[in-house]
Amino acid sequence: MPSPFRRLRRPPTLDLDDIQATLLRARPEPYFGTHAILEITEPAAGRELLRRLAPRVTSAARWDEPQPSWLALALSYQGLVALGVPEESLASFPANFRAGMAARAERLRDTGPNAPQHWEFPFGTPRVHVAVSVYAENENDWRAEVAAYEKELGDVPGVRLLSHQDFAADGFNVFGYRDGFSQPVVEGSGAEPLPGDGRPIKAGEFVLGYASETGLPLPVPAPDALGRNGTYVVFRKYHSHVAAFNKFLHDNARTEEERELLAAKLVGRWRSGAPLALAPERDDTALGEDPNRINDFDYAADPRGLCTPLGSHIRRMNPRDTKLTVLTDVNIRRSTSYGHPLPADRLKDDGRQRGLDFIALGSRAIDNVEFLQSEWVNSGNFMGLGKEKDPMISLQDKGAYFTVPGTPPRRVQGIQSFNTLLGGEYFFMPSLSAIRWLGSN
Repeated sequence: MPSPFRRLRRPPTLDLDDIQATLLRARPEPYFGTHAILEITEPAAGRELLRRLAPRVTSAARWDEPQPSWLALALSYQGLVALGVPEESLASFPANFRAGMAARAERLRDTGPNAPQHWEFPFGTPRVHVAVSVYAENENDWRAEVAAYEKELGDVPGVRLLSHQDFAADGFNVFGYRDGFSQPVVEGSGAEPLPGDGRPIKAGEFVLGYASETGLPLPVPAPDALGRNGTYVVFRKYHSHVAAFNKFLHDNARTEEERELLAAKLVGRWRSGAPLALAPERDDTALGEDPNRINDFDYAADPRGLCTPLGSHIRRMNPRDTKLTVLTDVNIRRSTSYGHPLPADRLKDDGRQRGLDFIALGSRAIDNVEFLQSEWVNSGNFMGLGKEKDPMISLQDKGAYFTVPGTPPRRVQGIQSFNTLLGGEYFFMPSLSAIRWLGSN
């Protein structure tokens, strides 16, 4: 069934029939799916594949109604080049998109184990051209949609499958935390804000061709047939060190209750999704399941971070009412979890692959993620916290620590990197009509 955390209240004013569903459609719970990376070796073959897949790409029309499965498609800059898109059109895309994620590693602070030379194939190479994602609410529909897309791929020589990654989850990530429920509301989409969502954000911040928060549309790639109703996608694949996370909790807390509180301090929420701001002492599963309460909070009454630490993950990613609140994290997030979760009492890694595919979509998604990664995730001076970095997704330095405010504050030593970047890329997600345009030119 669709996620309960979004409701349709007003008639939409966007071209939903032309916008890909993934941008506006809530991920089902539970979910099944696949991310695939393709390489175009012959331009004509790439165009043929787009013509074949175009009917399978789902639009955002009637996005609030159940749909068993849907397919999304996006192209890297190198993919547009491989299709033979004219130079004047290629030059109209932003410079960071044209450069690609690996070339932006310094800006993203992707260094050490996260540096591009350590990424898994094909990330970091110019061979990443097309990303295809399939989402479904049950295993049978997922397998049927994957089989249908793979049949089209198999019938088109000149396009190669480079990587295939399945994912699935029941609404909780591999660390055992509820995720995927906190999203901005797109003005004109027909969705009504829930308590704590804030006002709807101008559609142009998410979909190209509409007014942004400045009152004007953001730059749209040329020609209009290609750029309008499209958006940008940031994809970053992480391997999650869940056993290391569990061991850190066991090394720094004596009882299960203390360990769960420390885990909540790192994230800013309990595993149920209940925020510390509303449940400061113990988890509240009913709160975590209530869409009308789960995001209805701010930090105005907690300036020192006594409930929600200033350096906690969710406070870094969305400072809410603080002076740092800007339109920096205005992205739709469609992140997915892969691999089997590891129980909280497992302190040794079992060698299996598990982690998170971070996916952000929006007209400024690339700029926003580069800022977040550089300044709020990996910065050593976020909100005056000295050398502290994001406790969950940053690359930690030797001797790193995490501060739990209090009287006196507690400095928890020995925090390490709980996620390692395995690769990523910047993509452009064209509209349905643009996919057809690309396939015919």
